[in-house]
Order: sequence, then structure tokens, then C-alpha cells
Amino acid sequence: MNSTNRTVVVTGIGATTPLGGDSASTWEGLLAGRSGVKRLEGERFAELPVRIAAPAAVDPEDVLPRPLARKLDRSAQLALIAAREAWADAGYTAKAGEDTAIAPERLGTVIASGIGGVHTLLDQYDVLKEKGARRVSPHTVPMLMPNSPSANVGLEVNAQAGVHTPVSACASGAEAIGYAVEMIRTGRADVVVAGGTEAAIHPLPVAAFASMMAMSKNNEHPEQASRPYDKDRDGFVLGEGAGVVILESAEHAAQRGARVYCEVLGQGLSADSHHIAQPEPTGRGIAAALQNLLDSSDLKPSELVHLNAHATSTPQGDLAEIKALRKVLGDDLDHVAVSATKSMTGHLLGGAGGVETVATVLALYHRMAPPTVNVDELDEGIDADIVRNEPRPLPEGSIAAINNSFGFGGHNVVLALRSV
Repeated sequence: MNSTNRTVVVTGIGATTPLGGDSASTWEGLLAGRSGVKRLEGERFAELPVRIAAPAAVDPEDVLPRPLARKLDRSAQLALIAAREAWADAGYTAKAGEDTAIAPERLGTVIASGIGGVHTLLDQYDVLKEKGARRVSPHTVPMLMPNSPSANVGLEVNAQAGVHTPVSACASGAEAIGYAVEMIRTGRADVVVAGGTEAAIHPLPVAAFASMMAMSKNNEHPEQASRPYDKDRDGFVLGEGAGVVILESAEHAAQRGARVYCEVLGQGLSADSHHIAQPEPTGRGIAAALQNLLDSSDLKPSELVHLNAHATSTPQGDLAEIKALRKVLGDDLDHVAVSATKSMTGHLLGGAGGVETVATVLALYHRMAPPTVNVDELDEGIDADIVRNEPRPLPEGSIAAINNSFGFGGHNVVLALRSV
């Protein structure tokens, strides 16, 4: 590892998810094995082949002031709520500059979304058709931009070192966090607000994913529909929400006496170059990303005790991920407790990497791996230690965990964290 790289730590976390309106209630829901999947009510969903999803447990419009909320797409609303929690959790009391612990030019934001302001785009098109061009909101373009969540969080905290939005489908949130790590390691920033958000529970995206045969159609039993690794899994369940972490150089965190959750060791990246939507069945690209992480960090496979898997509950994807892990880690995979939290939250697309990084941070901090629910009969091809139904304590001492995120287009991102 390059000796000029600075150590990066997590000092704050925030989330709003199908399990709760903040990180604490989300973590409580994960440990309890509670599903956030529900039936989609209303006439506009009634004729769809998929009528289930995992909406945010707390409506962001019930949290944000109405004048602010009406200028933000739902994806940006969720991101702002998670970012505000993380910022306060890190001990900051005002925006950069007003809080003298961080200068604006040393602060960045990297908040990703896989789809962006899809609610705004589709709803304002309906306005155009039904009421005419004069009734289209003047806020439409700033609301629908994929960079809107990151830009609005940047405005909130007065970030001037850079405001970025990587878009890599369902790997977007994890890639955002990896990019933020590099901003700190290269000296461009001391603190970065990073994570992912998504709000795409709308008839068109639901119908489109259903047409791809990617989603579970278990409409009669919503809470049992998301079932990673189970023999009878039949696709993912769409969720919404946001997860944000505050990343800092270890020196900056120490100077201001910040509480540190864990260290971020780095990221591994690769591309499958196989298919625009289907996973590469052998896990070749995933294995390359994991090997890239091991080669570019001081992480040793023997340190790994926990994995928050991508595990969307698709028949091919779940198997490919486990094959890749076994290929790279070998026998070391046997001591890794594997959690698939999408079994409870559903799949948050571009928000998944953010929320699941928050879950991985808390797993290390509390030394507890969340369960994977709905695994009634483990697929015989899943050659790994799946944490099922009940949370599992993690070992004492120095331990490490990884968080996997993969996306349409063949994007693969592996993040590694270590206890402190």
C-alpha cells in the first residue's frame, strides 16, 4: 500500500430505510430480523404483475419542512435526512466554516443514485400532458438531476472540496464511498459526506423491472418475498432509502477528539464486460474486484469475519457472488459470517451500498452480524456460512468486514472496513 495514503475512518452514520427513519431504528430492525416489505396500495399499482415493495418507514415529507421538501425529489429528500443525521452523529454542530472544526475547502460530498429523480421526471411529464407546459414546475431540472442529492447535501454542509455523483446502477452507493476514501487519501479533502440514495417505487420502474423477470412476484406474502440464498428465491424486491457515512482522515478526527466507529481500508473495483443486466455466472468480475482490494490494501483474508453480501435474491446473482468469494478467499471464507440484509430492506438500488455500509460499520462497532431472514431451505450451491434468522456475535480483537455491491452494466465494488 502507498505509504503516502492517509488512514480513513468513519466518524458518523445516518440512514432512513424501510426499517426505520434513522440509523438506530434501522439497526434495531436488522437485528430483530424484521422485514420492511409491504403490499403496494392504490389504483396505479393494482394491475402490475409486482405489487410489493419496501418503502421508507418514515415519509421524508413528514420530516423536512414543506417549502424545502417541495423543491427536492424524493431521492434527495432521503439523502438529506440521512446526511443530517450522519453530520450530527459525527459531532458537527453547523455547516463547514460556521463549525470551525472543518473548513469548507477541506470538505466534500459524494452521494450517489442509480436512477436519480425518477419521481420528478415522470410526475412532471404527467403534469405536462394533463395541465400544459405552463404548469410544469420550474424546479423540475434541479430536482431530476442524478447529482441533485449530492449537490443539496453539499449546499447543506457548505462543501467546497468537491461534490460528486458516481452512477454505476446498484453499485453506485458503494462506489461513492470508495471515491470519498480516495479524496481523503490523496489529500483533496479532510472530511467527506458519502453514501447512496434511491426512491424509485413508481409504477413505471416497477413494471420495467417486472418485465425483465428480475423481481419477486410473491404478492401474497410480501414479508417473505426477499429471500437471498433460499432454494425458492425468485427475484429481488424494490426498496427505497438512503445511507450516509462521514469519512475523515484519522489525523483530522483525532485533532477534534471525534468518536471513531471503524477504519475504512479501501475498495476493490472491476467490470464484468459480460452483459448489460445479467451477472457473469462464474463470478469472474467479482473475484477480480475482491483480489484488487486485497492487492491494494493491507487486508489479510484471515482477518475477515463478516460480509454484508450483495445477495439480491436473484437465482444467478446469489450463486455468482459466493463462487467468487470461494475462489479468492478459499478456506478463509469458512470463518466469514455472511449477512444478506436485503432480505429485510429489499434492494435499494443506488442506495444499497450506502445503507449496507452503515450496517457493516455497526456490525463491526457492536460486534454483531445481522441475520438473513426467509432462508427456509438453503440452496445447495451456496457454499458459505450464512447467518440465518438470529444475529450472531463477532469475535473480539482486530477484525475486518467487507461490503459487496454490484450493478447492471457489470459494475463490481468491494469495500473493506476494520475495527478500531
